[in-house]
Amino acid sequence: MNNKKLLLSLLTVGMSLGTAWAIRGQFGHEHGAAWAGSIGSIAIILIANRKDWFAKAFQIIVSGAMGWGIGGVMSYGLVVGYGRDTEFVNVYYGLISLFVIGGLYGFIGGGLFGLSLSNSSKSPVAWPRLLVEMVVGAILFYFFIIQQYEWLMTPPRDESWAGVLGMAAALTWFMFRTQQYSALRVALFAGLGGGFGFAFGNFLQVLGHVSEIKFNFWNVMEYSLGFFGGIGMAYGTFTSYWENTTEEKYSKQWFPVLMLVLIIPFTMWQQNFRMDRLEKTITPLLSSSDQAIELSVRWDSLLLILFAGIYWLNVHSKSKSLDYGDIKKFFIGHFGLYMLLSILITGAFFSTYRIEQYLYIANFVIILYLLSQVDVDFENHSISWSKYAKNLGIVLAFIAVLAYIAANSHDDIKSSHKRFGVEIPLETPKP
Repeated sequence: MNNKKLLLSLLTVGMSLGTAWAIRGQFGHEHGAAWAGSIGSIAIILIANRKDWFAKAFQIIVSGAMGWGIGGVMSYGLVVGYGRDTEFVNVYYGLISLFVIGGLYGFIGGGLFGLSLSNSSKSPVAWPRLLVEMVVGAILFYFFIIQQYEWLMTPPRDESWAGVLGMAAALTWFMFRTQQYSALRVALFAGLGGGFGFAFGNFLQVLGHVSEIKFNFWNVMEYSLGFFGGIGMAYGTFTSYWENTTEEKYSKQWFPVLMLVLIIPFTMWQQNFRMDRLEKTITPLLSSSDQAIELSVRWDSLLLILFAGIYWLNVHSKSKSLDYGDIKKFFIGHFGLYMLLSILITGAFFSTYRIEQYLYIANFVIILYLLSQVDVDFENHSISWSKYAKNLGIVLAFIAVLAYIAANSHDDIKSSHKRFGVEIPLETPKP
């Protein structure tokens, strides 16, 4: 029975972060990843149903959001193209690179989320020191890996992954030094899940292209990253020991709430709901150019964000405590707004050309049903480095099998790239 509870709990979190990460495909970058990360974090808090976590819920949620959002600086479009090649060495390189990128998303997201779960007045996390160390780690790793050694993953694209790797290294050392082993378990499993999910998603994308089925298989890849990353973060959380801090008093957390309901959403709106982008996405769906619809989408989306933000700030200002019902209401509203903005920016509110937009709604309904059914019994597992190394080896070997299948499943396809084996002309061609 306990295994069934755990599996249903993992499925619920996986679907939550998977759906949110697929929605993130319309928005991208740090703000989209942060919003998706916040949804996965809320799902775990709801399933855990711990009063001591409710007291600091928004701090936990924004930590998970910021952690998952950091990885949004990394470029991976070219790496995905390596996975679409016909040579095993290029495909495996592409999938392993995606494993690293997805792993960094999950590791930092899970790590900061886990640290917030451990944070209390008796054992406070030194957040300022951690942030400084992560910034220094990013600078040092980027300088040596990219500037000095020139170990480039995606030339000529941006190589910010090296800076994010430095942040992950600093975060790891901080958790070791402060003996935050439960948070480290969450980071490790979220990283393993996110890494596998990204590589496996690219494999599914290639097979989807070969099948010639008309569907957004790029979105399938994004869903896979969030799904497995969410499962990893949830597994690390539900199988670790967390000190009970029910004596902690609820305090209004203005900054986390402000970040979640106004700053992140407004940034996403400012970066995405531009007229030039709306003209490219909505105008082709119309029989004739109608700027009024595009203007309506632009300003209505802003009003939705502002109304929702003001509502949540008003509710929070009057709250003297938070319970399960309060968090679930926020989950529904926050998730629902994210879906609605996706439907608006794609034009799916008047055109059915984007089928996946309606699948988000179906996923959302299933998630809400599962949340009403699931609960979890926490287990207390320590970090088994040998077992984790074994699991990592199995995952890397399995990715090799996926790379072999993908490389031999098709001839040359659009947007494929080579990292190795590119033919260099013997002489410069004449103009």
